[in-house]
Amino acid sequence: MNWDLTSYFTECNGTEMREFKAALQRDIQATLRRAASLPDLATESADAWEEVVLHAEEIQKPLSHLSSYIGCLASADSRNEGYRKEEAWLALIRAEFSKVKIECLRAIKRANDELFSAFARREAFRGAEHYLRRLREEAQRTMAAEKEALAADLGVGGLHARGRLYDTLSGKLEFEMVYPDGRTERLPMSQRRSLMESPDRRVRQAAFQGGNAAWERAEDAAAAALNAISGTRLSLNRHRGIQDFLEVALFQSAISRRTLDAMLEAVHAELELPRRILRLKARSMGRTAVAWYDLGAPLALAGQKALSWEEAKMLVQDSFSRAYPGLGSYFGTLVGKRWIDWEPRAGKRPGGFCTGSLLTHEQRIFMTFNRAMGDVLTLAHESGHAFHSHAMGDLRPYARTYPMTLAETASTFGELLLVQSLVEDPSVDDARKAFLLDIETGHAAIYLLDIPVRFEFEKALYEERAKGELSVSRLKALMVETQRRIFGDALEEGGEDPYFWASKLHFYITGVTFYNFPYTFGFLLSRGLFAIFKGEGPDFLPRYENFLRLTGSDTVENVARRSIGRDLESPDFWVEAIHSLKEPLAQLEELLRKVL
Repeated sequence: MNWDLTSYFTECNGTEMREFKAALQRDIQATLRRAASLPDLATESADAWEEVVLHAEEIQKPLSHLSSYIGCLASADSRNEGYRKEEAWLALIRAEFSKVKIECLRAIKRANDELFSAFARREAFRGAEHYLRRLREEAQRTMAAEKEALAADLGVGGLHARGRLYDTLSGKLEFEMVYPDGRTERLPMSQRRSLMESPDRRVRQAAFQGGNAAWERAEDAAAAALNAISGTRLSLNRHRGIQDFLEVALFQSAISRRTLDAMLEAVHAELELPRRILRLKARSMGRTAVAWYDLGAPLALAGQKALSWEEAKMLVQDSFSRAYPGLGSYFGTLVGKRWIDWEPRAGKRPGGFCTGSLLTHEQRIFMTFNRAMGDVLTLAHESGHAFHSHAMGDLRPYARTYPMTLAETASTFGELLLVQSLVEDPSVDDARKAFLLDIETGHAAIYLLDIPVRFEFEKALYEERAKGELSVSRLKALMVETQRRIFGDALEEGGEDPYFWASKLHFYITGVTFYNFPYTFGFLLSRGLFAIFKGEGPDFLPRYENFLRLTGSDTVENVARRSIGRDLESPDFWVEAIHSLKEPLAQLEELLRKVL
Protein backbone atom coordinates (compact mmCIF):
# COMPACT_ATOMS: atom_id res chain seq x y z
CA MET A 1 0.00 0.00 0.00
CA ASN A 2 1.15 3.55 -0.69
CA TRP A 3 -0.64 5.30 2.13
CA ASP A 4 0.49 5.57 5.71
CA LEU A 5 -2.19 4.17 8.03
CA THR A 6 -0.11 4.07 11.21
CA SER A 7 -2.01 6.98 12.76
CA TYR A 8 -5.02 4.64 12.83
CA PHE A 9 -3.29 1.60 14.32
CA THR A 10 0.27 0.32 14.23
CA GLU A 11 -0.95 -3.03 12.87
CA CYS A 12 -4.21 -4.66 11.87
CA ASN A 13 -5.75 -6.55 14.78
CA GLY A 14 -2.71 -6.02 16.97
CA THR A 15 -3.02 -5.40 20.70
CA GLU A 16 -3.84 -1.72 20.27
CA MET A 17 -6.61 -2.38 17.75
CA ARG A 18 -8.08 -5.32 19.71
CA GLU A 19 -8.34 -3.18 22.84
CA PHE A 20 -9.87 -0.35 20.82
CA LYS A 21 -12.48 -2.70 19.36
CA ALA A 22 -13.32 -4.15 22.75
CA ALA A 23 -13.75 -0.69 24.31
CA LEU A 24 -15.98 0.41 21.44
CA GLN A 25 -18.11 -2.71 21.74
CA ARG A 26 -18.52 -2.22 25.50
CA ASP A 27 -19.46 1.43 25.02
CA ILE A 28 -22.08 0.60 22.41
CA GLN A 29 -23.59 -2.16 24.54
CA ALA A 30 -23.74 0.05 27.63
CA THR A 31 -25.36 2.89 25.71
CA LEU A 32 -27.86 0.50 24.14
CA ARG A 33 -28.80 -0.96 27.54
CA ARG A 34 -29.30 2.53 28.93
CA ALA A 35 -31.44 3.65 25.98
CA ALA A 36 -33.55 0.49 26.01
CA SER A 37 -34.29 0.97 29.72
CA LEU A 38 -35.75 4.46 29.26
CA PRO A 39 -39.40 5.27 28.61
CA ASP A 40 -40.40 7.41 25.63
CA LEU A 41 -39.33 11.04 25.66
CA ALA A 42 -41.19 13.01 28.31
CA THR A 43 -40.41 15.94 30.57
CA GLU A 44 -39.23 13.52 33.27
CA SER A 45 -36.95 11.50 30.94
CA ALA A 46 -35.54 14.38 28.88
CA ASP A 47 -32.27 14.63 30.87
CA ALA A 48 -31.60 10.92 30.49
CA TRP A 49 -32.32 11.01 26.77
CA GLU A 50 -30.00 14.00 26.36
CA GLU A 51 -27.24 11.92 27.90
CA VAL A 52 -27.93 9.00 25.54
CA VAL A 53 -28.04 11.18 22.41
CA LEU A 54 -24.77 12.91 23.35
CA HIS A 55 -23.09 9.59 24.17
CA ALA A 56 -24.18 8.18 20.80
CA GLU A 57 -22.58 11.18 19.14
CA GLU A 58 -19.28 10.51 20.91
CA ILE A 59 -19.36 6.86 19.81
CA GLN A 60 -19.37 8.03 16.19
CA LYS A 61 -15.74 9.13 16.58
CA PRO A 62 -14.12 5.75 17.35
CA LEU A 63 -16.60 3.96 15.08
CA SER A 64 -15.67 6.18 12.12
CA HIS A 65 -11.99 5.69 12.96
CA LEU A 66 -12.31 1.92 12.85
CA SER A 67 -14.61 1.93 9.81
CA SER A 68 -12.22 4.10 7.83
CA TYR A 69 -9.21 1.96 8.72
CA ILE A 70 -10.83 -1.35 7.86
CA GLY A 71 -12.28 0.11 4.66
CA CYS A 72 -8.82 1.29 3.61
CA LEU A 73 -7.26 -2.11 4.19
CA ALA A 74 -9.99 -4.14 2.50
CA SER A 75 -10.11 -1.87 -0.56
CA ALA A 76 -6.35 -1.92 -1.04
CA ASP A 77 -6.18 -5.71 -0.76
CA SER A 78 -9.56 -7.35 -1.36
CA ARG A 79 -7.97 -10.81 -1.39
CA ASN A 80 -6.91 -10.64 2.23
CA GLU A 81 -9.23 -12.91 4.20
CA GLY A 82 -8.28 -11.22 7.46
CA TYR A 83 -9.46 -7.85 6.17
CA ARG A 84 -12.72 -9.35 4.95
CA LYS A 85 -13.21 -10.88 8.39
CA GLU A 86 -12.77 -7.43 9.92
CA GLU A 87 -15.37 -6.06 7.50
CA ALA A 88 -17.84 -8.72 8.62
CA TRP A 89 -17.16 -7.88 12.29
CA LEU A 90 -17.63 -4.19 11.51
CA ALA A 91 -21.02 -4.93 9.96
CA LEU A 92 -22.07 -6.60 13.23
CA ILE A 93 -20.89 -3.72 15.40
CA ARG A 94 -22.61 -1.18 13.14
CA ALA A 95 -25.81 -3.16 13.45
CA GLU A 96 -25.49 -3.00 17.24
CA PHE A 97 -24.88 0.73 17.15
CA SER A 98 -27.85 1.22 14.84
CA LYS A 99 -30.02 -0.17 17.63
CA VAL A 100 -29.10 2.84 19.78
CA LYS A 101 -30.55 5.04 17.06
CA ILE A 102 -33.59 2.77 16.87
CA GLU A 103 -34.23 3.40 20.57
CA CYS A 104 -33.83 7.15 20.03
CA LEU A 105 -36.33 6.99 17.17
CA ARG A 106 -38.70 5.05 19.40
CA ALA A 107 -38.35 7.65 22.12
CA ILE A 108 -39.24 10.67 19.98
CA LYS A 109 -41.76 9.07 17.62
CA ARG A 110 -44.78 9.66 19.85
CA ALA A 111 -43.55 12.83 21.56
CA ASN A 112 -45.74 15.85 20.78
CA ASP A 113 -44.30 18.75 18.82
CA GLU A 114 -43.98 21.06 21.82
CA LEU A 115 -42.07 18.51 23.86
CA PHE A 116 -39.72 17.59 21.03
CA SER A 117 -39.04 21.27 20.15
CA ALA A 118 -38.08 22.00 23.75
CA PHE A 119 -35.77 18.96 23.75
CA ALA A 120 -34.07 19.99 20.48
CA ARG A 121 -33.49 23.53 21.80
CA ARG A 122 -31.38 22.35 24.73
CA GLU A 123 -28.01 24.06 24.98
CA ALA A 124 -26.18 20.73 24.71
CA PHE A 125 -27.60 20.31 21.20
CA ARG A 126 -26.45 23.66 19.85
CA GLY A 127 -25.25 23.00 16.30
CA ALA A 128 -27.08 19.66 16.14
CA GLU A 129 -30.61 21.00 15.60
CA HIS A 130 -30.73 19.87 11.97
CA TYR A 131 -29.67 16.36 12.93
CA LEU A 132 -32.43 16.17 15.52
CA ARG A 133 -35.05 17.47 13.08
CA ARG A 134 -34.04 14.74 10.64
CA LEU A 135 -34.18 12.18 13.44
CA ARG A 136 -37.71 13.30 14.18
CA GLU A 137 -38.67 13.00 10.51
CA GLU A 138 -37.10 9.56 10.23
CA ALA A 139 -38.95 8.41 13.32
CA GLN A 140 -42.26 8.83 11.53
CA ARG A 141 -41.16 6.16 9.00
CA THR A 142 -40.08 3.47 11.42
CA MET A 143 -41.50 0.13 12.45
CA ALA A 144 -41.84 -0.83 16.10
CA ALA A 145 -38.44 -0.79 17.84
CA GLU A 146 -38.22 -4.58 18.13
CA LYS A 147 -38.87 -4.94 14.39
CA GLU A 148 -36.22 -2.34 13.57
CA ALA A 149 -33.75 -4.18 15.77
CA LEU A 150 -34.57 -7.43 13.98
CA ALA A 151 -34.11 -5.71 10.61
CA ALA A 152 -30.69 -4.46 11.73
CA ASP A 153 -29.63 -7.96 12.76
CA LEU A 154 -30.94 -9.56 9.57
CA GLY A 155 -29.26 -6.85 7.50
CA VAL A 156 -25.82 -8.06 8.58
CA GLY A 157 -26.27 -11.45 6.96
CA GLY A 158 -28.74 -10.29 4.32
CA LEU A 159 -28.80 -6.84 2.73
CA HIS A 160 -25.26 -5.78 3.66
CA ALA A 161 -23.86 -9.26 3.08
CA ARG A 162 -25.04 -9.01 -0.54
CA GLY A 163 -23.13 -5.76 -0.87
CA ARG A 164 -20.01 -7.33 0.63
CA LEU A 165 -20.42 -10.31 -1.71
CA TYR A 166 -20.40 -7.96 -4.68
CA ASP A 167 -17.33 -6.13 -3.33
CA THR A 168 -15.47 -9.42 -3.01
CA LEU A 169 -16.63 -10.60 -6.42
CA SER A 170 -15.60 -7.40 -8.20
CA GLY A 171 -12.32 -7.22 -6.29
CA LYS A 172 -11.32 -10.75 -7.30
CA LEU A 173 -12.75 -10.67 -10.83
CA GLU A 174 -10.20 -10.72 -13.64
CA PHE A 175 -10.64 -10.37 -17.37
CA GLU A 176 -8.73 -11.39 -20.47
CA MET A 177 -7.25 -8.35 -22.22
CA VAL A 178 -6.36 -8.97 -25.85
CA TYR A 179 -4.27 -6.05 -27.12
CA PRO A 180 -4.31 -4.94 -30.78
CA ASP A 181 -0.89 -6.55 -31.33
CA GLY A 182 -2.28 -9.93 -30.24
CA ARG A 183 -0.67 -9.87 -26.81
CA THR A 184 -2.92 -11.32 -24.11
CA GLU A 185 -2.88 -10.39 -20.45
CA ARG A 186 -5.07 -11.34 -17.48
CA LEU A 187 -5.88 -8.20 -15.50
CA PRO A 188 -7.86 -7.30 -12.37
CA MET A 189 -11.17 -5.56 -13.07
CA SER A 190 -9.88 -2.41 -11.31
CA GLN A 191 -7.64 -1.71 -14.34
CA ARG A 192 -10.45 -1.96 -16.90
CA ARG A 193 -11.62 1.63 -16.50
CA SER A 194 -8.22 3.07 -17.34
CA LEU A 195 -7.96 0.89 -20.45
CA MET A 196 -11.40 2.11 -21.52
CA GLU A 197 -9.96 5.63 -21.41
CA SER A 198 -7.15 4.76 -23.82
CA PRO A 199 -6.78 6.99 -26.90
CA ASP A 200 -6.67 3.80 -29.00
CA ARG A 201 -10.24 2.70 -29.77
CA ARG A 202 -9.10 -0.89 -30.33
CA VAL A 203 -7.75 -1.01 -26.76
CA ARG A 204 -10.99 0.44 -25.38
CA GLN A 205 -13.09 -2.05 -27.30
CA ALA A 206 -10.93 -4.97 -26.18
CA ALA A 207 -11.16 -3.92 -22.52
CA PHE A 208 -14.92 -3.48 -22.88
CA GLN A 209 -15.43 -6.87 -24.49
CA GLY A 210 -13.02 -8.68 -22.18
CA GLY A 211 -14.62 -7.11 -19.12
CA ASN A 212 -18.13 -7.95 -20.21
CA ALA A 213 -17.09 -11.53 -20.94
CA ALA A 214 -15.92 -11.76 -17.32
CA TRP A 215 -19.15 -10.20 -16.05
CA GLU A 216 -21.13 -12.66 -18.16
CA ARG A 217 -19.53 -15.47 -16.17
CA ALA A 218 -20.53 -13.70 -12.94
CA GLU A 219 -23.97 -12.50 -14.15
CA ASP A 220 -26.04 -14.88 -12.03
CA ALA A 221 -24.30 -13.88 -8.79
CA ALA A 222 -24.58 -10.18 -9.65
CA ALA A 223 -28.27 -10.51 -10.56
CA ALA A 224 -29.00 -12.43 -7.35
CA ALA A 225 -27.29 -9.73 -5.29
CA LEU A 226 -29.15 -6.91 -7.09
CA ASN A 227 -32.52 -8.64 -6.72
CA ALA A 228 -31.85 -9.33 -3.04
CA ILE A 229 -30.79 -5.74 -2.28
CA SER A 230 -33.75 -4.15 -4.08
CA GLY A 231 -36.23 -6.74 -2.80
CA THR A 232 -35.13 -6.29 0.81
CA ARG A 233 -35.47 -2.53 0.56
CA LEU A 234 -38.96 -2.80 -0.89
CA SER A 235 -40.01 -5.18 1.87
CA LEU A 236 -38.67 -2.85 4.56
CA ASN A 237 -40.42 0.11 2.93
CA ARG A 238 -43.71 -1.76 2.98
CA HIS A 239 -43.39 -2.59 6.69
CA ARG A 240 -42.40 1.01 7.45
CA GLY A 241 -45.41 2.38 5.61
CA ILE A 242 -43.33 3.99 2.87
CA GLN A 243 -45.35 4.01 -0.35
CA ASP A 244 -42.79 5.55 -2.73
CA PHE A 245 -39.28 4.06 -2.82
CA LEU A 246 -37.91 7.46 -3.88
CA GLU A 247 -39.04 8.89 -0.55
CA VAL A 248 -36.06 7.20 1.12
CA ALA A 249 -33.61 8.53 -1.47
CA LEU A 250 -35.00 12.05 -1.10
CA PHE A 251 -34.63 11.91 2.67
CA GLN A 252 -31.08 10.56 2.43
CA SER A 253 -30.26 13.31 -0.06
CA ALA A 254 -31.91 15.98 2.15
CA ILE A 255 -33.83 17.44 -0.78
CA SER A 256 -37.50 17.91 -1.61
CA ARG A 257 -39.29 16.17 -4.46
CA ARG A 258 -39.73 19.61 -6.05
CA THR A 259 -35.95 20.05 -6.14
CA LEU A 260 -35.35 16.63 -7.72
CA ASP A 261 -38.10 17.23 -10.26
CA ALA A 262 -36.70 20.69 -11.09
CA MET A 263 -33.26 19.24 -11.78
CA LEU A 264 -34.60 16.32 -13.83
CA GLU A 265 -36.87 18.65 -15.79
CA ALA A 266 -33.87 20.80 -16.70
CA VAL A 267 -31.71 17.78 -17.58
CA HIS A 268 -34.32 16.20 -19.88
CA ALA A 269 -35.12 19.56 -21.49
CA GLU A 270 -31.43 20.10 -22.26
CA LEU A 271 -30.43 16.59 -23.43
CA GLU A 272 -29.39 17.97 -26.80
CA LEU A 273 -26.38 19.79 -25.30
CA PRO A 274 -24.64 16.68 -23.88
CA ARG A 275 -25.61 14.72 -26.99
CA ARG A 276 -23.91 17.45 -29.03
CA ILE A 277 -20.80 16.93 -26.91
CA LEU A 278 -20.78 13.23 -27.75
CA ARG A 279 -21.36 13.85 -31.46
CA LEU A 280 -18.32 16.13 -31.43
CA LYS A 281 -16.32 13.39 -29.74
CA ALA A 282 -17.53 10.94 -32.38
CA ARG A 283 -16.51 13.27 -35.24
CA SER A 284 -13.03 13.63 -33.72
CA MET A 285 -12.77 9.82 -34.08
CA GLY A 286 -14.11 9.87 -37.63
CA ARG A 287 -17.47 8.43 -36.59
CA THR A 288 -21.06 9.68 -36.41
CA ALA A 289 -21.84 8.36 -32.92
CA VAL A 290 -20.07 6.86 -29.93
CA ALA A 291 -20.14 3.40 -28.38
CA TRP A 292 -20.37 2.92 -24.62
CA TYR A 293 -16.63 2.28 -24.42
CA ASP A 294 -15.99 5.66 -26.08
CA LEU A 295 -17.55 7.69 -23.26
CA GLY A 296 -14.27 8.12 -21.41
CA ALA A 297 -12.10 8.23 -24.51
CA PRO A 298 -9.61 11.11 -24.70
CA LEU A 299 -8.90 12.94 -27.93
CA ALA A 300 -6.38 11.08 -30.06
CA LEU A 301 -3.92 13.96 -30.32
CA ALA A 302 -0.29 13.69 -31.29
CA GLY A 303 2.25 14.16 -28.53
CA GLN A 304 0.07 12.95 -25.66
CA LYS A 305 2.12 10.81 -23.32
CA ALA A 306 1.50 8.76 -20.23
CA LEU A 307 1.95 10.72 -17.03
CA SER A 308 4.09 9.75 -14.06
CA TRP A 309 2.69 9.93 -10.54
CA GLU A 310 5.07 12.81 -9.79
CA GLU A 311 3.75 14.74 -12.79
CA ALA A 312 0.16 14.07 -11.75
CA LYS A 313 0.75 15.39 -8.23
CA MET A 314 2.46 18.49 -9.59
CA LEU A 315 -0.38 19.28 -12.00
CA VAL A 316 -2.92 19.19 -9.19
CA GLN A 317 -0.67 21.01 -6.71
CA ASP A 318 0.13 23.89 -9.08
CA SER A 319 -3.47 24.25 -10.29
CA PHE A 320 -4.92 24.33 -6.79
CA SER A 321 -2.25 26.68 -5.46
CA ARG A 322 -2.77 29.25 -8.23
CA ALA A 323 -6.55 29.39 -7.99
CA TYR A 324 -7.20 28.50 -4.35
CA PRO A 325 -4.12 28.73 -2.07
CA GLY A 326 -5.94 27.16 0.90
CA LEU A 327 -6.82 24.08 -1.13
CA GLY A 328 -3.30 23.96 -2.55
CA SER A 329 -1.82 23.98 0.94
CA TYR A 330 -4.14 21.20 2.05
CA PHE A 331 -3.26 19.09 -1.01
CA GLY A 332 0.38 19.44 -0.01
CA THR A 333 -0.57 17.87 3.32
CA LEU A 334 -2.31 14.96 1.60
CA VAL A 335 0.82 14.24 -0.42
CA GLY A 336 3.39 15.05 2.26
CA LYS A 337 1.78 12.83 4.88
CA ARG A 338 1.21 9.97 2.42
CA TRP A 339 -2.56 9.87 2.69
CA ILE A 340 -3.13 8.54 -0.85
CA ASP A 341 -3.08 4.94 -2.12
CA TRP A 342 -2.63 5.21 -5.87
CA GLU A 343 -0.67 2.43 -7.55
CA PRO A 344 -2.28 -0.34 -9.67
CA ARG A 345 -2.14 -3.73 -7.95
CA ALA A 346 -3.79 -7.11 -8.34
CA GLY A 347 -6.57 -7.58 -5.80
CA LYS A 348 -7.21 -3.87 -5.44
CA ARG A 349 -10.89 -2.95 -5.61
CA PRO A 350 -12.03 -0.80 -8.56
CA GLY A 351 -13.07 2.82 -8.18
CA GLY A 352 -11.98 5.69 -5.99
CA PHE A 353 -13.14 7.20 -2.72
CA CYS A 354 -12.22 9.48 0.15
CA THR A 355 -12.56 8.37 3.75
CA GLY A 356 -11.61 9.80 7.10
CA SER A 357 -11.65 9.57 10.88
CA LEU A 358 -13.69 11.80 13.19
CA LEU A 359 -11.18 10.90 15.90
CA THR A 360 -7.96 12.11 14.25
CA HIS A 361 -9.56 14.52 11.72
CA GLU A 362 -7.43 12.92 8.99
CA GLN A 363 -8.51 11.89 5.50
CA ARG A 364 -7.36 9.19 3.09
CA ILE A 365 -7.78 8.91 -0.69
CA PHE A 366 -8.10 5.60 -2.53
CA MET A 367 -7.66 5.46 -6.31
CA THR A 368 -5.86 3.57 -9.06
CA PHE A 369 -3.47 5.72 -11.08
CA ASN A 370 -2.90 4.26 -14.53
CA ARG A 371 -0.94 7.25 -15.92
CA ALA A 372 -3.89 8.80 -17.77
CA MET A 373 -5.12 12.39 -17.57
CA GLY A 374 -8.46 11.09 -16.36
CA ASP A 375 -6.68 9.71 -13.31
CA VAL A 376 -5.34 13.20 -12.57
CA LEU A 377 -8.94 14.41 -12.59
CA THR A 378 -9.79 11.62 -10.15
CA LEU A 379 -7.00 12.84 -7.87
CA ALA A 380 -8.41 16.38 -7.98
CA HIS A 381 -11.93 15.03 -7.44
CA GLU A 382 -11.10 12.97 -4.36
CA SER A 383 -8.94 15.79 -2.99
CA GLY A 384 -12.01 18.00 -3.16
CA HIS A 385 -13.87 15.45 -1.03
CA ALA A 386 -11.01 15.39 1.47
CA PHE A 387 -10.92 19.19 1.67
CA HIS A 388 -14.65 19.23 2.40
CA SER A 389 -14.07 17.05 5.46
CA HIS A 390 -11.07 19.13 6.44
CA ALA A 391 -13.12 22.36 6.25
CA MET A 392 -15.63 20.87 8.72
CA GLY A 393 -12.96 19.57 11.08
CA ASP A 394 -13.91 21.65 14.15
CA LEU A 395 -17.65 20.90 13.93
CA ARG A 396 -19.39 18.35 16.16
CA PRO A 397 -20.09 14.94 14.58
CA TYR A 398 -23.84 15.59 14.29
CA ALA A 399 -23.05 18.71 12.21
CA ARG A 400 -20.62 16.87 9.92
CA THR A 401 -23.06 14.37 8.44
CA TYR A 402 -23.93 15.74 5.00
CA PRO A 403 -25.93 14.12 2.17
CA MET A 404 -24.44 12.86 -1.06
CA THR A 405 -26.13 15.66 -3.00
CA LEU A 406 -23.78 18.08 -1.25
CA ALA A 407 -20.85 15.66 -1.01
CA GLU A 408 -20.21 15.81 -4.74
CA THR A 409 -19.97 19.60 -4.97
CA ALA A 410 -16.50 20.01 -3.46
CA SER A 411 -15.11 17.15 -5.53
CA THR A 412 -16.40 18.52 -8.83
CA PHE A 413 -15.25 22.01 -7.81
CA GLY A 414 -11.76 20.54 -7.47
CA GLU A 415 -11.94 19.08 -10.97
CA LEU A 416 -13.08 22.41 -12.42
CA LEU A 417 -10.23 24.25 -10.70
CA LEU A 418 -7.73 21.86 -12.26
CA VAL A 419 -9.13 22.11 -15.78
CA GLN A 420 -9.66 25.87 -15.66
CA SER A 421 -6.16 26.51 -14.36
CA LEU A 422 -4.52 24.43 -17.08
CA VAL A 423 -6.68 25.83 -19.89
CA GLU A 424 -5.81 29.39 -18.86
CA ASP A 425 -2.09 28.63 -18.54
CA PRO A 426 -0.32 30.33 -21.51
CA SER A 427 2.43 27.72 -21.37
CA VAL A 428 -0.08 24.98 -22.21
CA ASP A 429 -0.34 24.38 -25.97
CA ASP A 430 -3.59 24.17 -27.96
CA ALA A 431 -3.47 20.37 -28.11
CA ARG A 432 -3.30 19.99 -24.32
CA LYS A 433 -6.02 22.62 -23.86
CA ALA A 434 -8.25 20.75 -26.27
CA PHE A 435 -7.47 17.55 -24.40
CA LEU A 436 -8.52 19.13 -21.09
CA LEU A 437 -11.66 20.75 -22.48
CA ASP A 438 -12.59 17.40 -23.94
CA ILE A 439 -12.30 15.90 -20.46
CA GLU A 440 -14.44 18.69 -18.95
CA THR A 441 -17.18 18.41 -21.55
CA GLY A 442 -16.89 14.63 -21.67
CA HIS A 443 -17.47 14.42 -17.95
CA ALA A 444 -20.48 16.68 -18.40
CA ALA A 445 -21.91 14.21 -20.91
CA ILE A 446 -21.46 11.46 -18.30
CA TYR A 447 -23.25 13.46 -15.61
CA LEU A 448 -26.07 14.54 -17.94
CA LEU A 449 -26.57 11.28 -19.87
CA ASP A 450 -24.88 8.33 -18.16
CA ILE A 451 -26.00 9.22 -14.62
CA PRO A 452 -29.62 9.81 -15.72
CA VAL A 453 -29.45 6.36 -17.36
CA ARG A 454 -28.49 4.89 -13.97
CA PHE A 455 -31.34 6.74 -12.26
CA GLU A 456 -33.95 5.77 -14.84
CA PHE A 457 -32.72 2.16 -14.86
CA GLU A 458 -32.82 1.87 -11.08
CA LYS A 459 -36.24 3.53 -10.93
CA ALA A 460 -37.59 0.99 -13.45
CA LEU A 461 -35.79 -1.82 -11.58
CA TYR A 462 -37.63 -1.01 -8.37
CA GLU A 463 -40.96 -0.66 -10.15
CA GLU A 464 -40.56 -4.10 -11.73
CA ARG A 465 -38.94 -5.69 -8.66
CA ALA A 466 -42.12 -4.94 -6.69
CA LYS A 467 -43.80 -7.55 -8.93
CA GLY A 468 -41.05 -10.18 -8.77
CA GLU A 469 -37.37 -10.87 -9.44
CA LEU A 470 -35.78 -9.66 -12.66
CA SER A 471 -33.93 -12.21 -14.76
CA VAL A 472 -30.49 -11.60 -16.20
CA SER A 473 -31.99 -11.19 -19.67
CA ARG A 474 -34.48 -8.61 -18.37
CA LEU A 475 -31.77 -6.66 -16.56
CA LYS A 476 -29.72 -6.56 -19.74
CA ALA A 477 -32.69 -5.52 -21.88
CA LEU A 478 -33.77 -2.85 -19.42
CA MET A 479 -30.27 -1.37 -19.35
CA VAL A 480 -30.03 -1.27 -23.16
CA GLU A 481 -33.50 0.26 -23.50
CA THR A 482 -32.65 3.00 -21.02
CA GLN A 483 -29.32 3.81 -22.64
CA ARG A 484 -30.95 4.14 -26.05
CA ARG A 485 -33.72 6.39 -24.74
CA ILE A 486 -31.44 8.84 -22.92
CA PHE A 487 -28.49 8.93 -25.33
CA GLY A 488 -30.59 9.02 -28.49
CA ASP A 489 -28.67 9.11 -31.76
CA ALA A 490 -25.44 10.08 -29.96
CA LEU A 491 -25.03 6.37 -29.12
CA GLU A 492 -24.33 4.15 -32.11
CA GLU A 493 -26.52 1.15 -32.82
CA GLY A 494 -25.09 -1.87 -31.02
CA GLY A 495 -22.85 0.38 -28.93
CA GLU A 496 -24.78 -0.13 -25.70
CA ASP A 497 -23.46 -1.84 -22.57
CA PRO A 498 -25.92 -4.58 -21.54
CA TYR A 499 -23.81 -5.47 -18.48
CA PHE A 500 -23.54 -2.00 -17.01
CA TRP A 501 -25.99 -3.04 -14.26
CA ALA A 502 -23.46 -5.68 -13.20
CA SER A 503 -20.19 -3.77 -13.61
CA LYS A 504 -21.31 -0.56 -11.87
CA LEU A 505 -20.69 -1.02 -8.16
CA HIS A 506 -22.96 1.92 -7.28
CA PHE A 507 -26.02 -0.29 -7.74
CA TYR A 508 -24.70 -2.55 -4.96
CA ILE A 509 -23.99 0.03 -2.27
CA THR A 510 -26.31 -0.94 0.57
CA GLY A 511 -25.92 2.02 2.89
CA VAL A 512 -27.47 4.50 0.45
CA THR A 513 -30.26 3.95 -2.03
CA PHE A 514 -30.24 5.53 -5.53
CA TYR A 515 -26.51 6.21 -5.52
CA ASN A 516 -26.77 8.03 -8.85
CA PHE A 517 -28.80 11.25 -9.22
CA PRO A 518 -26.79 12.99 -6.45
CA TYR A 519 -23.80 12.90 -8.83
CA THR A 520 -25.67 14.94 -11.45
CA PHE A 521 -27.03 17.12 -8.67
CA GLY A 522 -23.59 17.77 -7.21
CA PHE A 523 -22.03 18.30 -10.64
CA LEU A 524 -24.55 20.96 -11.63
CA LEU A 525 -24.58 22.59 -8.21
CA SER A 526 -20.78 22.75 -8.34
CA ARG A 527 -20.88 24.34 -11.79
CA GLY A 528 -23.26 26.92 -10.37
CA LEU A 529 -20.84 27.61 -7.53
CA PHE A 530 -17.89 27.74 -9.92
CA ALA A 531 -19.69 30.23 -12.16
CA ILE A 532 -20.06 32.53 -9.15
CA PHE A 533 -16.36 32.01 -8.33
CA LYS A 534 -15.37 32.97 -11.88
CA GLY A 535 -17.47 36.12 -11.59
CA GLU A 536 -16.38 37.18 -8.12
CA GLY A 537 -12.87 35.76 -7.94
CA PRO A 538 -11.14 35.01 -4.60
CA ASP A 539 -13.76 37.08 -2.73
CA PHE A 540 -16.14 34.14 -3.24
CA LEU A 541 -13.95 31.58 -1.45
CA PRO A 542 -15.07 32.48 2.12
CA ARG A 543 -18.69 32.00 0.97
CA TYR A 544 -17.70 28.71 -0.62
CA GLU A 545 -16.14 27.48 2.60
CA ASN A 546 -19.24 28.63 4.48
CA PHE A 547 -21.25 26.53 2.02
CA LEU A 548 -19.08 23.50 2.84
CA ARG A 549 -19.42 24.02 6.59
CA LEU A 550 -23.21 24.36 6.36
CA THR A 551 -23.71 21.10 4.47
CA GLY A 552 -24.39 19.06 7.62
CA SER A 553 -26.50 21.72 9.33
CA ASP A 554 -29.51 22.30 7.07
CA THR A 555 -31.51 21.05 4.12
CA VAL A 556 -29.83 21.31 0.73
CA GLU A 557 -32.27 24.01 -0.34
CA ASN A 558 -31.53 26.10 2.76
CA VAL A 559 -27.77 25.64 2.46
CA ALA A 560 -27.97 27.09 -1.07
CA ARG A 561 -30.20 29.97 0.04
CA ARG A 562 -28.00 30.83 3.02
CA SER A 563 -24.66 30.65 1.20
CA ILE A 564 -25.29 31.68 -2.42
CA GLY A 565 -28.86 32.98 -2.36
CA ARG A 566 -30.23 30.62 -5.02
CA ASP A 567 -33.49 28.64 -5.29
CA LEU A 568 -32.84 24.99 -6.10
CA GLU A 569 -36.54 24.20 -6.46
CA SER A 570 -36.60 26.27 -9.65
CA PRO A 571 -35.47 24.68 -12.95
CA ASP A 572 -33.83 28.02 -13.82
CA PHE A 573 -30.81 27.37 -11.60
CA TRP A 574 -30.22 23.97 -13.17
CA VAL A 575 -30.70 25.22 -16.74
CA GLU A 576 -28.13 27.99 -16.09
CA ALA A 577 -25.68 25.42 -14.75
CA ILE A 578 -26.15 23.24 -17.84
CA HIS A 579 -25.75 26.24 -20.13
CA SER A 580 -22.41 27.02 -18.48
CA LEU A 581 -21.13 24.16 -20.64
CA LYS A 582 -21.70 26.12 -23.83
CA GLU A 583 -18.51 28.15 -23.37
CA PRO A 584 -16.07 25.23 -22.91
CA LEU A 585 -17.81 23.33 -25.73
CA ALA A 586 -17.41 26.30 -28.09
CA GLN A 587 -13.75 26.61 -27.08
CA LEU A 588 -13.24 22.92 -27.75
CA GLU A 589 -14.90 23.11 -31.17
CA GLU A 590 -12.63 26.00 -32.13
CA LEU A 591 -9.48 24.29 -30.89
CA LEU A 592 -10.30 21.03 -32.65
CA ARG A 593 -10.40 22.85 -35.96
CA LYS A 594 -6.77 23.81 -35.29
CA VAL A 595 -5.30 20.64 -33.85
CA LEU A 596 -7.06 17.77 -35.60
